[in-house]
Amino acid sequence: MLKILIAEDNLMIADMAQDFLAGSGYEVCGIARTVGEAVTLARHHHPDLALIDLRLADGGLGTEIAAQLSPFVELGILYATGNISQVRLTTDDGHACLIKPYSASDLIRGLELVSGIVANGTAMAPFPRGFHVLPSPAAGSMGATA
Repeated sequence: MLKILIAEDNLMIADMAQDFLAGSGYEVCGIARTVGEAVTLARHHHPDLALIDLRLADGGLGTEIAAQLSPFVELGILYATGNISQVRLTTDDGHACLIKPYSASDLIRGLELVSGIVANGTAMAPFPRGFHVLPSPAAGSMGATA
């Protein structure tokens, strides 16, 4: 059973994601609303995966979580955002991004793909709607999409 951390400031979205994930066999180790809460939870629980909103409470950015944890934890990161056009993400930030709103099946498939990227460096189609594999920093654009 893979352990997952949810970093999402909208509690309704976080609770729905937790229900989707628990119902699909994931162990949700916690929900964080801020960067600090997410880093503390991750250091305590050592999750395998993280579902991270780009904009968090208190003005924090989800990318700050990955930056603070990368020296300590090998973590599969799936970002979720409704504002993808305003953000440039690369593999320095995580593994993939899923555009909101997403369905339960899109979320589960997105996490399966991120697990594959962490395990063997590749994501095998089919990709869910709104899913993007993050490009290397040199590549420039958002990456492969559904």
